[in-house]
Amino acid sequence: MAVKIRLARRGRKKRAMYDIVVAESTSPRDGRFIEKIGSYNPNTDPSTVVLKSERALHWLLVGAQPTDTARSVLSHEGIMYRKHLQVGVNKGAISQEQADEKFATWQGDKENRKAGAADTKAQTKEEARAARLEAEKKVNEARAEAIAKKNKVEEPVAEVAAEEAPATEAPAAEETPAAE
Repeated sequence: MAVKIRLARRGRKKRAMYDIVVAESTSPRDGRFIEKIGSYNPNTDPSTVVLKSERALHWLLVGAQPTDTARSVLSHEGIMYRKHLQVGVNKGAISQEQADEKFATWQGDKENRKAGAADTKAQTKEEARAARLEAEKKVNEARAEAIAKKNKVEEPVAEVAAEEAPATEAPAAEETPAAE
């Protein structure tokens, strides 16, 4: 029987989580398996992968074939690269120390890329927040100007009415003495 490394679904409706399992290729998706080697949760940001890397490497080296999605997860975690290096060691192309050094270098680069991506994401989020705040300030300034303009328009009308009233009284007072 062929052995596969694949995902077994669990979780609730529309919130699936997956177990990474080693199973016979004829067994059902969520059915019988040989060993559970990890879990994968695509619902978090970034996706969460918990994996027993030594057991996954063991199964790959003894011939288990990963499915496409499982291969992607294993590759992302560096298990496929470790398998590649280990096959080189087994063939005598490189020594175990060189393989370990190459993997450590890859792992360090991977951590730097993750940190860079997290920084970029945080920076983008901060820029979006600043843009929203700036837009809100402009809207508030426009509202304040509209209110000030509205209040300013009412005040000169009241002053003009007050100035016109004494002007009409003065000529009436002048007319009365002239009539005498």
